[in-house]
Amino acid sequence: MFVRIKTSPNSPKKAVQIVENVRDGGKVKQRIVRHVGTAFNDEEIKRLKDLAEFIKASIETENQPGIFSPETMAQMAIDARDRASDEPLEVNMKNLREENRITLGIHDVYGQLYKEVGFDHVLTNASRKVSAVKNLFHIVMGRLANPASKMATVHDLSEHFGVTLSLPGVYRMMDNIDLQAIERIQQAAYESTTGLLKEPVQVIFYDCTTLYFESFTEDELKQYGYSKDMKFNQSQVLLAMLVTQWGLPLGYEVYEGSRYEGHTLKDAINKIEERYQIKEVTFVADSAMLSKDNVNLLEVMGKHYILGARIKNLPAVIRQQILDKENYIEMNNNSADTSYYVKEISYQGKRLIVTYSPVRARKDALDRQRSIDRLLAKLNKNTTNPSQLISNFGYKKYIKLTGNANIQMDEDKVKEDARWDGLHGVITNDTKLTVEQIMEQYHGLWQVEETFRVSKHDLKIRPIFHWTPRRIQAHIAICFMALCLSRQLQYRMRVLGKNLSPEVIRQSLVGVQLSIVRDKKTNYLYGIPSAITQNAKEIYQAVGLKLSNVPFLIK
Repeated sequence: MFVRIKTSPNSPKKAVQIVENVRDGGKVKQRIVRHVGTAFNDEEIKRLKDLAEFIKASIETENQPGIFSPETMAQMAIDARDRASDEPLEVNMKNLREENRITLGIHDVYGQLYKEVGFDHVLTNASRKVSAVKNLFHIVMGRLANPASKMATVHDLSEHFGVTLSLPGVYRMMDNIDLQAIERIQQAAYESTTGLLKEPVQVIFYDCTTLYFESFTEDELKQYGYSKDMKFNQSQVLLAMLVTQWGLPLGYEVYEGSRYEGHTLKDAINKIEERYQIKEVTFVADSAMLSKDNVNLLEVMGKHYILGARIKNLPAVIRQQILDKENYIEMNNNSADTSYYVKEISYQGKRLIVTYSPVRARKDALDRQRSIDRLLAKLNKNTTNPSQLISNFGYKKYIKLTGNANIQMDEDKVKEDARWDGLHGVITNDTKLTVEQIMEQYHGLWQVEETFRVSKHDLKIRPIFHWTPRRIQAHIAICFMALCLSRQLQYRMRVLGKNLSPEVIRQSLVGVQLSIVRDKKTNYLYGIPSAITQNAKEIYQAVGLKLSNVPFLIK
């Protein structure tokens, strides 16, 4: 089995295929095992070849375990579907009655990726923990299909997926996800990501977020702290994550809720060096990581970094250079919408790259005006003690108190703030990258932000309803597994030229259903597949599965 690049006469298209040699009589012919995709340039060919090599390795080691329990009707239907022939079926439609309707797309596609990534081996002594292994798989699938509480997921799997789980069994499974299992989960995610990319990880994006609980109590893990969800009256944990420039998760750490995110960077560096054996890498992070201790740490450990800069907090002489609009060089001037200006300033032996964007300036001015308008609206509603109406965030910096209840707009603060509209800075110790490359890598931080958005919104990692530290860690590990599968499928679709969001993929796969009908006269069971959308067809093809809409005999 090998990867083949096939060209077409008089066409720029090149097909990337996985083929194998088969003997036909006395001749050896090549049979296509998988058509991976079509490329139009060298970069697309490289990405498709890397993906093909990863898929080929997975095919060669695949053991193809069953998706559902053999005793269920759903499993019977799936088995029959996989061996269905094109022979015509003779049935009387008037005798058919629907027995059940199951959703197959999530388990088909994500189940295939689940095995390829190696998540089916994260629990040790699998032969003794058959129920736990089964529960973990289905709970991850349920998280991808319809993220909810464990109780709701068990109910949903039973109602729509033909899977029967015991809720106490699910909780026992979570107790099997110890720190060693979490290490294996992250190692599997890292190895599958690097195997998929087929190139060393050179840039790592790092960021933190908070996950809150529907709880007001604290312990060694759940604690009060600065909430990025503005849930300051609820306990939380801090989640730190490493992702590649393609948005593929590499690993994560969970900290107590009161931990300052800037104090987590050392653990991240140790993780990539000790666990992943990555030595040459550029760290990209936002300004929350820009502290003297973190910069010194990165310098001592010989790491390149690109960090967001708090330009308003820099020394006065540097601020003056930033605000001086002279010597800014226009970039991307081929388009007014993307045009921006850049200035490089030497600061403490490092490169301070400051950009000015007219588009960002207009947004900053609009956001400030909206804040001021909200402030004035609040003040007009209550003038007895307006200081009580002012929060510690946003527009408070634009006012000043005189006397007990006399508030005035501080016009000088407004004007001073306006001078910084559209300005943004990053600091780096990399002397080889161009300004364009530095900004391109820093702007890649949207990948980790997008990853957090997927985990919070699409996979609903929070609020967390578990209370013990072990169950909390297990819940986050399950969500991380679902996140890895979601992002890997997104990446595969993107390589194939199809940029689909997790929600579009979910809806496409949930729509792949099967009606199981019974002939009330003969008692035969038949499977009638749902209609196939183009998205669903391409998603199945991306993981090497076939999707048919031809009815078939089950039993």
